[in-house]
Amino acid sequence: MTNTVDQQGAGGSATASSVRLPLRPELADEEPYGAPQLDVPVLLNVNENPYPPSEDVVATIAEDVARAARGMNRYPDRDATALRQDLADYLTLETGVRLDHCDVWAANGSNEVMLHVLQAFGGPGRTALSFAPTYSMYPEYARDTHTTWVVGRREDDFTLDPAHAAATIREVRPSVILLASPNNPTGTALPTATIEAVCEAALGVDLDGARPVVVVDEAYAEFRRPGTPSAVALLERYPNLAVSRTMSKAFAAAGARLGYLVASPDFVNALRIVRLPYHLSAITQAAAGAALRHRESLMAQVATLRAERDATVAWLREQRLPDGLPFDVADTDANFVLFGTFGDRHAVWQGLLDRGVLIRETGPDGWLRVSIGTSAEMAAFRAALTEVLREQGEEQA
Repeated sequence: MTNTVDQQGAGGSATASSVRLPLRPELADEEPYGAPQLDVPVLLNVNENPYPPSEDVVATIAEDVARAARGMNRYPDRDATALRQDLADYLTLETGVRLDHCDVWAANGSNEVMLHVLQAFGGPGRTALSFAPTYSMYPEYARDTHTTWVVGRREDDFTLDPAHAAATIREVRPSVILLASPNNPTGTALPTATIEAVCEAALGVDLDGARPVVVVDEAYAEFRRPGTPSAVALLERYPNLAVSRTMSKAFAAAGARLGYLVASPDFVNALRIVRLPYHLSAITQAAAGAALRHRESLMAQVATLRAERDATVAWLREQRLPDGLPFDVADTDANFVLFGTFGDRHAVWQGLLDRGVLIRETGPDGWLRVSIGTSAEMAAFRAALTEVLREQGEEQA
């Protein structure tokens, strides 16, 4: 499609194909975010929960959604108060930290939660900071809110050095600091001491009397290994800290689009200012609340996925690249594994796809990420990867 206005239709009107739209200049060469959506037998590329809701969960959701549908002529509760209390109750059980609905915000996936954060605390003349490699949507939230985006570095093993993080915060003086734990795409969880160092450094930055906000993105927190703490335990000590979660992963509710954040009431109220009216439909609120009532059965699936993840990590570490060197496999507390390093990762990705297995070509050069699926799906992944590596080895011989 042309972007020039060099032709006119009847009556002097420009034809639809010839009108140049006033797109913001910084968006001119951008592509919409998204992983490949391909119709293949084994989908292991977007960190979904591979287990669909059980029939009793579906029945509860259907009943509650039907009840909500009978009132669809009315606007929903624009602050989703009942759902936020349900989320607070769940987090109280999951973390041991007593929470109330005023400590929780909910939105259309954790993506919208993060966008609300940047709308409230970012903007022109302000900076958002994270440490790469990390979630690829973070710079897009910054771009869309006219917030300057800056990244520090992670170590070679994808951990975050507290001294480097603190020094970067003092130098950059950001308004928003985004930390993913477990990190995407590496799966790396942050020790409590590292988060404390970041929060302390943020408290030392004076932004005309205010302090930077720190958001710990715990989208994969339910998959963390035993003994790995949640940043929720630090909320009482750091009023500028927030922790975001999602129901897309552990709750097998990616299609429901429900993310949430826990923070001080002042932090939550700031997000209420920038949210669109009625941003969560009555249907979404009903479906999410119904799923939360089945948290025990859904968490049982999480334990199965943890075991499959750990088995996948162990298997990958036993494999060899065509040159005989072992794989690099990142330690992970999420429902995915980052592994490599390949001289031509795209060839490996394509070889798997040719065998009906779709994984993600993301992260640092040479690395690939596989989401954890069912036992049958992971067996298919192992068989396909074995074939690809053998084929590449034969080609190099």
